[in-house]
Amino acid sequence: MSDIKNLNSLGSKKTVYDFSKPNSELLETFDNQHPENLYIAPFECFEFSSLCPKTGQPDTATIHINYIPNKKCVESKSLKLYLFSFRNSGEFMEDITNRMMNDLVKLLHPIYIEVYSDFNSRGGIYLRPYVNYYEDGCNKKYINNFLNRFYAIRIR
Repeated sequence: MSDIKNLNSLGSKKTVYDFSKPNSELLETFDNQHPENLYIAPFECFEFSSLCPKTGQPDTATIHINYIPNKKCVESKSLKLYLFSFRNSGEFMEDITNRMMNDLVKLLHPIYIEVYSDFNSRGGIYLRPYVNYYEDGCNKKYINNFLNRFYAIRIR
């Protein structure tokens, strides 16, 4: 059974949205209930927005996060609040993508994680930063084969 006593966002009677700055302290975890299994936890946020650091123009994207949990899992509502906290932040798209991955690695210490940001076109140019991380000592070949099977299933 999951340990839920440390989860504050999920089930809250009043959700507070803070758009003042990206805030990794919004992220919450729970114990991985199946550490004996290798599995992928995929997340997609279709309503991500931030600001261009130079012009202040809005940047919108779909954020894809796939990770293989180790001991901890991220709670989805807290992840949503974290992603929404970027709304008024002026950062380059590459920086946002790397920040997200670094914050999640620090929080979760996953076996594997990838963040892919599919930003909408601005000025006729698409930017789609991708970053990944492998836990030290993991079998990258095995993980990559596992991921390839996952992707093959998802595109059917």
